[in-house]
Amino acid sequence: MSAKTILHIEDNEFNRKIVRDLLARTSYRLIEAADGESGVATAKRERPNLILADIQLPRMSGLDATRALRADPETAHIPIIVITSFALSGDDQKAREAGASHYLAKPYSPRELLEAVRRLAPEA
Repeated sequence: MSAKTILHIEDNEFNRKIVRDLLARTSYRLIEAADGESGVATAKRERPNLILADIQLPRMSGLDATRALRADPETAHIPIIVITSFALSGDDQKAREAGASHYLAKPYSPRELLEAVRRLAPEA
């Protein structure tokens, strides 16, 4: 069985590196996109097993990207973990209304993220 693919949509290189380092010790294959529009395009092309999407993204927010992916029958089934550094009251509700499978607020513990990833896309 081949490794499961995770798409990380995040504009901040430091945050991408954290996830890259975390997943380097797993069997997951990581692909990345730096804005919401390219993230949606990458998801449609690559069909990852799981998507990690920051809320605050250039060109298209993580919530709008989540809505776009949920509206497309080809990507509607892909679990999406929405991540935000703006843990404002109601963000979790907005994420769920957009179609997020799970919600994490920064700063999150690497263990917390890995547990969510493994729950939604168990390693092969």
